This record gives sequence, C-alpha cells and structure tokens, in this order.
Amino acid sequence: EVQLVESGGDLVQPGGSLRLSCAASGFTFTRYAMSWSRQVPGKDRDLVATIFNTRMTTRYAPSVKGRFTISRDNAKNTVYLQMNSLKPEDTAVYYCSNGAGDWGQGTQVTVSS
Repeated sequence: EVQLVESGGDLVQPGGSLRLSCAASGFTFTRYAMSWSRQVPGKDRDLVATIFNTRMTTRYAPSVKGRFTISRDNAKNTVYLQMNSLKPEDTAVYYCSNGAGDWGQGTQVTVSS
C-alpha cells in the first residue's frame, strides 16, 4: 500500500520559516519524481515544487522560487520542503505526491501575525 505522510505544518509569523517532511512507503521511491502542492479552500490545488529522481533536478512555481527549497533523502524515502520568508499568501494545506498520482493527506501551514 502506497503511503505518503506529511508533517511539519504549523502556525508561523510572516517572515518565518518551516520545514515540511513527507515520508513515503509502499513504492520504489527512487524511481519517481516527488512534488509538493498546496491548496486553499475554494481554489485549485497548485504545484509548488518538484524534485526529479535523476540528477535531483528541481522546479519551482514563480511565487515561491528563491524562498522555498525542495530536497529528498533517498535513504530515508523522504522528501522535504524548506520554506523561508513565509508570507500570509503561503497559507494553505500542503500535499506531497509522487509521479504515479498518489497523494498524502496534507499538512496545514498558516502564516499570520
């Protein structure tokens, strides 16, 4: 059974930082690109960042480029999202996914003073 379990979401002040983690199991982690997306109520889920399984190439949405960093630890089957200089508009539920269309349950990030 494929499992993607996100953690690390929290309430943080504007300008603060958070690191999200996604622990993967039930599939061959090294064969897939991994992504983070986010969603606010009433809106579509938006892709935030992707890290490919070959050469660790990364891609970012323009809104987070330079502030967020995606990384993966293949030995731990875990993907991370380091989020710096957080803004209120980063508030959302953050989801990780693999290249096979599997999704985690999400973790809430709230940026507010």
